[in-house]
Amino acid sequence: MSTPPSVYQRRRPPTPSELTQIPWLALLQADERAQIVPQLVVSDPQAGDYVCRVGRPVTYWFGVISGLLKMSSDNEQGHTMTFTGVPPGGWFGEGTALKRESYRYNIQALRASVVAGLPVDTFHWLLDHSIGFNRFIMSQLNERLGQFIAAREVDRLNNPEIKVARNLAALFNPVLFSGVGEVLRITQQELAYLAGLSRQRVNEALRVLEAQQLIRVEYGGLRILNLDGLRQTVFKQSGDNP
Repeated sequence: MSTPPSVYQRRRPPTPSELTQIPWLALLQADERAQIVPQLVVSDPQAGDYVCRVGRPVTYWFGVISGLLKMSSDNEQGHTMTFTGVPPGGWFGEGTALKRESYRYNIQALRASVVAGLPVDTFHWLLDHSIGFNRFIMSQLNERLGQFIAAREVDRLNNPEIKVARNLAALFNPVLFSGVGEVLRITQQELAYLAGLSRQRVNEALRVLEAQQLIRVEYGGLRILNLDGLRQTVFKQSGDNP
């Protein structure tokens, strides 16, 4: 029985429609864009496929065109810690690409997805030549720092509503994930993987958040009704729990 092609082996040029969903391309000058677009590739990881693995050297800077990924690592006891989900519009790993390090986390598809990749040498060329690209990267790094500080604060708490609210607030971040909009296509099981909870606990937490008119559960996903309220719920409740 032949081995199916890997995510890397399935790479191909992006379609014109896929290019429109890469947020930083619009920030480039015409000559920069003309040089970069031919170097972009996309692939289609299926549920369970790894895009990046701990210890592998960085070769691309990645972004999600469609689907849903999760960023995680395993500790010495073999337990998995999930850092965040990566929905459409999200680009990740710029810190690793900047330092040309090996990955310290795994990136795995939670469902069939389309992922774009920019070669790491091209990433550095853009840093050297494009003001618009530099501003995008600085905004990414600043927003991600705030996201992970909030995650560390919330993860020490044992409250499913806060954990679910934190993950939803992170997934609806308009700076990091410009492709999400007001509706996130996610199942309760996928959200359970990201929050580190059972599907039943996630369902209960969503009912609480829906009763507070922060979200609305719809067929195949969630609609955000009050993003500021969702964020304030996270920080208010986490501050009340030492």
